Amino acid sequence: MKKASFLSGLLFLCSFAIYAQSLPHSTPEAEGVSSEAIIKFIEGYAADKHELHSYMLIRHGKVISEAWWKPYAPDKKHTMYSVSKSWTSTAIGFAVAEKRLSVQDKVLSFFPEHADLKDKAFLADLRVQDLLTMSVGHEKEPLRSVIVFSPDWVRGFLNYPISYQPGTKFLYNTLATYMLSAIIQKVTGMTTLDYLKPRLLAPLNISGIDWEEDQKGVNVGGWGIRVKTEDMAKLGLLYLNKGKFEGKQILPAAWVEEATSKHIDQEPGASEDKRANGQYADWIQGYGYQFWRSRHGAFRGDGAYGQYILMMPEQDALLIITSESQDLPDDLNQVWKNLLPAFQAKPLASNPAALHALSKFNQTRQIKAPISSLQAPLPTKSYPLGTNPLDFQQINVNSKGTMTIISKDSVQHKFQLAQGKWMKGKSNLVGPYMLRAAKVDLAQKAPFDYAGSYRWLNAETLEITLLYFESPHHWTFTLKGDQISVVNSFEPKTEIKLPQRK
Repeated sequence: MKKASFLSGLLFLCSFAIYAQSLPHSTPEAEGVSSEAIIKFIEGYAADKHELHSYMLIRHGKVISEAWWKPYAPDKKHTMYSVSKSWTSTAIGFAVAEKRLSVQDKVLSFFPEHADLKDKAFLADLRVQDLLTMSVGHEKEPLRSVIVFSPDWVRGFLNYPISYQPGTKFLYNTLATYMLSAIIQKVTGMTTLDYLKPRLLAPLNISGIDWEEDQKGVNVGGWGIRVKTEDMAKLGLLYLNKGKFEGKQILPAAWVEEATSKHIDQEPGASEDKRANGQYADWIQGYGYQFWRSRHGAFRGDGAYGQYILMMPEQDALLIITSESQDLPDDLNQVWKNLLPAFQAKPLASNPAALHALSKFNQTRQIKAPISSLQAPLPTKSYPLGTNPLDFQQINVNSKGTMTIISKDSVQHKFQLAQGKWMKGKSNLVGPYMLRAAKVDLAQKAPFDYAGSYRWLNAETLEITLLYFESPHHWTFTLKGDQISVVNSFEPKTEIKLPQRK
């Protein structure tokens, strides 16, 4: 029995060595969690609703289980969408601690160049705190109308009509977070990312992070951060431990308490049953400073398509998830249903068989390449394209296993493909992305990691998948005769036709 336990534990630890992570590790049972329960939790995510890319589960400050679905990997960054907001909030916390600003400061005071707007309704009353709590007072979120069409996002935001007294009405507002980032740059002379480097990133041993900027060089704040799974966990541990990391106070505990407390109610009239059991119960528990309150005393950073830093203080636990999810409520329901009951107050008896099963389970996670109905090489064919939403000029495929996309600037982007398996590579072509239309230079973040695969649906229909694995998303191209179309994975029911050039 001792030999089995030793060998199983050795295998478990070896799996962590492969990942070469820096956080301390332990076994689930040693930290009061059943290995079997963790497998059940992950298996609860239905494949038709969720495509998991990674998870990391931490108890009592130690990683007890982690996995990446190949080709996603521990050394690869992942686009975190609105989890970025929690990093921006952290920058505000440092600025408050350094007395560079206060949450009661008026937003307009930071932008004297736009003082001509001071008489707009409610604008003079707008505070930093109202940005933090998404209680600007807008009737509709200004995001798309500003980031796509405005050359100056700050002025676009300030000029957008405010309908309610700031601080009184919640409306999810990504551009409010952008304004927080713009304020950081105003008061420090640095981008939010550069400001965080010595204060947050260096103490937490985080490197390689990047963040999108607007056309004026301001980090976009509300989205656009790319960071590794473990580095997400480090931020979560910082907040779970009241601003301490590895025993050192990095962020003031008072800020952590303030930022993660409820400041505004998203739905004041919601019934107790709706708050406890409603489909979107975890979205009406209250909102802090760019952190969501959750059921069961938890709080979280939360990003589109299933990116999470979920902090559970009552359980002294932390869960990181990266994914492409089409059912966000179910993401958290799986936690409450299958994982929450597994947290026990005391260590559990060792279970070598279950530990071995979990280790094997984690090491075999993968995004499976689509399977062909028949085996055949790629054809050699060119598709000159007319006007299309992706601005592709032409797509070429050839029998040597490549697909070439010629972009609007006439640059050729070559992708290596394999049948029934993934071929990894790098490309400078910006891939599928929910905010691709924003006025930001995404090409600055190139090259992008991809995995390419193809399959034959039948003798006449070829399907090519380009998976961008520093993103939650992929493209699926369908080529049939002279017809070609593409689907963004985040819009699976919307087919984009790529018409032939006449």
